[in-house]
Amino acid sequence: MEENGPFRKVGQNEMVEYLRTGVVTEPHGIRGEIKVFPTTDDVTRFERYGELVVERGGKTPEESGGAEVRKIESVKYQKDRVILKLSGIDSRNDAETLRRAELYVHRSHSTPPKEGEYFTADLYGLQVFTEDGRKVGVVEDVLKTGANDVFSIRKEDGKELLLPKVDAFVRNVDVETGVMTVFLLPGMEDL
Repeated sequence: MEENGPFRKVGQNEMVEYLRTGVVTEPHGIRGEIKVFPTTDDVTRFERYGELVVERGGKTPEESGGAEVRKIESVKYQKDRVILKLSGIDSRNDAETLRRAELYVHRSHSTPPKEGEYFTADLYGLQVFTEDGRKVGVVEDVLKTGANDVFSIRKEDGKELLLPKVDAFVRNVDVETGVMTVFLLPGMEDL
């Protein structure tokens, strides 16, 4: 399940309330529609959200209180973008004010992850341990690549460990306890 959230402070294990689901790229037409680069793996979710929180200036809804809530009036698709019409945005000038704004959905309005799945937002700050209980570090970022995601783990010595999100290395992810269990080949941590 892929809905990205705000980058969390390293070591923070509580789940975020709001999940980032897209970034406004530009206005579309003259009636207030906007083009959105989706940060979710299923763009049809926009049809089910009902409303979004608009954030500008790099803040998260948790930081601003989620004050700017807009109802979704229509959803269309164009190549790799979603075209949205949001309530109160009725002209190209209105839409222009949303350029580069981030769009969030409240966790309760999103489709819950299935068993064994999780929101990307819930991975930031997970404590990473080997199968034998040795602490490796903390998940600092999740990098999207063509083949599979890659976890950027800040090791105890301050260096970065890049670990592909594949079953051979990632043995268990428990977002409730804030722990990821991994298997590392000899020498992986020295790269």
